[in-house]
Amino acid sequence: MGKLRFLAFTALAVSQVGHAEEQDSSAQQREERQQSLDGSSIVVTASQTSQEIRTAPATISVIAGSDLRRRPVQDLAEAVENEPGVLINSVGMSRRGISIRGMSEEHVLTLVDGRRINDASANMAHVDFNLGWVPGIAIDRVEVVRGPLSALYGSEALAGVINVITRRPDDRLEVSALALQGFRDGEGGDSSQVAALVGGPLNEQFGLVAWGEYRRRGRTQSEEDPLQSELEGRAALSGSVIGWWKPAEGQRIELGYMASDDDRTRDTVTTGSNPVYYAYQDHITRSRLSGTYTGTWNWGELQLGAYRSVLERVNERDQEQEPTAPTKATDIVVDGRLAVMPFAGNRLTIGAEHRNEKLRDLTINAEGEDSVNHDAVFIQDEWELTPDATLTLGSRFDHHPAYGWKTSPRAYLVVEPVDGLVIRGGMGEAFKAATLKQLSPGYITVAAGGRFIITGNPDLEPETSTSYELGTAYYSANWNLGVTLFQNDLSNLVQTECVESCGVRGQERRTYLNVDSARIRGLEVGGEVSPVDALTLSASYTYVDPRDLSADQELAERPNHSAKLQLGWQATDATLFNLRGRYIGKQTVYASTEPLRLDGYDLWSIDVSHDLDDKLTLKAGVDNIFEKRLAEESALYSVAEPGRVFFVGLGMSL
Repeated sequence: MGKLRFLAFTALAVSQVGHAEEQDSSAQQREERQQSLDGSSIVVTASQTSQEIRTAPATISVIAGSDLRRRPVQDLAEAVENEPGVLINSVGMSRRGISIRGMSEEHVLTLVDGRRINDASANMAHVDFNLGWVPGIAIDRVEVVRGPLSALYGSEALAGVINVITRRPDDRLEVSALALQGFRDGEGGDSSQVAALVGGPLNEQFGLVAWGEYRRRGRTQSEEDPLQSELEGRAALSGSVIGWWKPAEGQRIELGYMASDDDRTRDTVTTGSNPVYYAYQDHITRSRLSGTYTGTWNWGELQLGAYRSVLERVNERDQEQEPTAPTKATDIVVDGRLAVMPFAGNRLTIGAEHRNEKLRDLTINAEGEDSVNHDAVFIQDEWELTPDATLTLGSRFDHHPAYGWKTSPRAYLVVEPVDGLVIRGGMGEAFKAATLKQLSPGYITVAAGGRFIITGNPDLEPETSTSYELGTAYYSANWNLGVTLFQNDLSNLVQTECVESCGVRGQERRTYLNVDSARIRGLEVGGEVSPVDALTLSASYTYVDPRDLSADQELAERPNHSAKLQLGWQATDATLFNLRGRYIGKQTVYASTEPLRLDGYDLWSIDVSHDLDDKLTLKAGVDNIFEKRLAEESALYSVAEPGRVFFVGLGMSL
């Protein structure tokens, strides 16, 4: 905790002597809005190359950090919930995950500055620990890629990639702070956030950026059973220090350390004939130590990196309830890539990665720990076929000791036949490696309150996906409109199946098997328009047809229709209003194997930011304006909504 407190409040201390311009100024917001309209926003995730979003070889959304700092965003799920094709679903225990185009949250790869973080869900059940690490004050932008990217990033990227890109103030010293307080309309659920950042060049060669945040949200008790929590309580402290050195023109060395301390608490009850109410607590700590070298020359670019990520979870329960065994996951990664331009109009990138994944958990085997080495090489070729057409070809070759080599090819074509009109399409294959627990022959754990046990299976194959998409979009100075068709064919999906003493409580044994295949196809439509300089309207609609081909039925908890809307009004140079709405359509759930249809619902929020002067910005708003509570409509909704929340806050720059 001492290290974390130092990291979290370093920025606050330095800010007393720093000076900077307001980073979320009206001018910056207008520039970001214009780039969004004409498609000139710069992205890097789709090909690891900086390029405009409209010509990038993927379907991408970008959320600006300045937008996140206008409202009380507690985690990454809340940051991306208004993006096209993105839905927030349940992972159990009132926690939430991110689904892209109807795919499982386990098929979405999360990156911070292009580097994968420990996948908490790989070896722990009902967790969302990947989502709350980086606060809004430290985020430059979030890039959301809808579609597989295993060709670049390997396992887990079946549905897409979310890349959180943090701020690097290279040009001048920047100092900012943010405080937000939320008040839930009802008992419990109030929230607080306090954050600060300071960074910039120390001289022509050296620079430093540091940030820290404390955030909390109180438990929200269930109205149906006040002894249980509808939403868990959170209290988290996080921070980071990153330094860089530019020894020569085009050369950059960067060292960084990030850490967080996250406590979760909830009241719950056991299953069975004699229920016991008890308190459930998770204490999660994360850290990442990283170093990178980037060299840029006329002929190309070289990047080398190494980082070590650690995730620990300790569980506690009262009333003599048995806690989950402590878990520690450690990833050590060494990677590199070389990009060259062998001739005009061609960029060739080759790269390699070694990742050692280690897990300590008493349930995994008799020794209580296991590890695996992931090795990979990849190649990507970006061809400028004509001044108006680019073709991106690539493949990654991953080696896993359990199933050998896995190939993930990808091809994507982007054509701009006339100025502003873009036609894009491609296909790709992706995979998800089985986890250490799933593959361990010695893994055994008690599940469902003692109803059955689960054991590992060393014969599991990786889950795979083949994806296709075809789309077109038109960009002009004050509006854009696009439509995309997509299809994902999935196979070898892993499920737990009963293999012994089925139906006998306490004796039933289940194991992991590759049993399912699925097909998810659909349509996305989205656009933005700015009829006058002060007004911007953006909207999107997504249709998804999710089919479980193995059971010949619809996949559960995948709404067929969803729509998003955002209206931004720059009332004055100092005042900005935003109205946001989400519609989540009907979805199928299964109760005792019988399909049931749950009604659709909508959620609305509004926020306003007003510059009091050139140093202070007042922020206020309301989330869930109409106080939608899904639990009141049906107990079968898996996602809990906290009800209406009022918030007020202050942003500061010195």
